[in-house]
Amino acid sequence: MKKLLALAAVAGGVFFVIKRNRDAKAEADLWREATAPTERPLGAVSSNGSTPTKANSDSASRN
Repeated sequence: MKKLLALAAVAGGVFFVIKRNRDAKAEADLWREATAPTERPLGAVSSNGSTPTKANSDSASRN
């Protein structure tokens, strides 16, 4: 019985370490994706729905 309990504890520890490493990699990938510079074509709409500053400055110069 003690051997089974020890084996379960070791297996639980191994699974915990594997999960922690996967979570850390996922967090790093998410951070890298979120902070990576993006290139958008001129006149494209940004992800938050606002227009780029170039389009805004053209309309502001006409007023």
